[in-house]
Amino acid sequence: MKAAAVAVVGGGVMGASVAYHLAVRGARDVLVLDRSEGPGLGSTGAATGGFRAQFATPINVRLSLLAREKLRRFKEEVGSDPGYDPAGYLWLARSEAEGDALAAARRIQEAEGLTEAVLVGPDEIARLSPDVRIDGVVGGAFCPTDGFIRPRWILEGYLAAAERRGVRVEWGIEVVGLGRDAGGRITDVETSRGRIAAGAVVNAAGAWAAAVAAHAGVALPVTPLRRQAAATTVCDLLPESTPMTIFAGDGFHFRVRDGRVLLLQPSPGIAGRPFDATVDPAWIDAVVRLAQERVPVLRRAAIDPAACWAGLYEMSPDKHAILGPAPDGANFYLINGSSGHGVMHAPALGQLLAEMILDGAASALDVSALRPSRFEEGAPNPVSCLL
Repeated sequence: MKAAAVAVVGGGVMGASVAYHLAVRGARDVLVLDRSEGPGLGSTGAATGGFRAQFATPINVRLSLLAREKLRRFKEEVGSDPGYDPAGYLWLARSEAEGDALAAARRIQEAEGLTEAVLVGPDEIARLSPDVRIDGVVGGAFCPTDGFIRPRWILEGYLAAAERRGVRVEWGIEVVGLGRDAGGRITDVETSRGRIAAGAVVNAAGAWAAAVAAHAGVALPVTPLRRQAAATTVCDLLPESTPMTIFAGDGFHFRVRDGRVLLLQPSPGIAGRPFDATVDPAWIDAVVRLAQERVPVLRRAAIDPAACWAGLYEMSPDKHAILGPAPDGANFYLINGSSGHGVMHAPALGQLLAEMILDGAASALDVSALRPSRFEEGAPNPVSCLL
């Protein structure tokens, strides 16, 4: 039977970050297992690549600030380019209540050290994102150090750096069970290729994390949520420097990537098919109509159906990550439920979980707000329009 000191279930950006941070701390015999046939074929490859520190809870602001510093050092430390581009995030409010929510979040951000984010009025919004219709917009918030990242580049960078440090990565292998001893500790990982003895197991299975946790007898409140992206043909209607522009009320937002304008808005999943990540043509029609109403220049854009795609978020009940040892399994670690913030927070969360595994506690940040037991304790994090 094969063996590993730490078996990481999931080879997306979260699992890759954990493996890298374990290896860079000197951990040996780390094994990453993924049922996909290669990197980037799951949720990481479907991410649109936004990065922001404009959140409404202290823990998410702190995660972003730690991740941002790690992105700035990524090329030096990891050896590759994460594609961090501080083009900015521009939030728009169309009501007094939305404006109040942005202002409340701004106070939290400033208290946590995000000093460059500012509230903006319609005139400044028109300067920052001149193609947006500002009639009906009462104000907004902007942070110039928010912007964009390249999810696949980050994933591939972490995997390559981890493998250089001795981490083993196996593709096309599915975890079908977890063996436990009488005390509840994980003893081995049962896979489609046989058993692997494991000193510890990390659940980094993304939208599929609840099924992995169930193998360990852990009820993990993580569910999949389909998110879709409509892409125009390559055009020059909006510059690449356009900030991510997002309407706080309904979540409609847009950005430019590789010459295409990406149109995005939360959409429902498919009843009875929670893991279905197909694109809904009716949703595309609706988001295009909204885009043409709010960004009139896009009336001249054409949608490229072949370039549209969908993927799965891994949602927790309070839309915050679940991080740390499972309450019922001392050597079973959770890094799940980032709820759409996974790629941007992966550099921070991977480091923090590596600290927990190797040192018994995270030292870079106080992550008690992310403890897996918070839901049973009746202490979830608050939810706002900035989540």
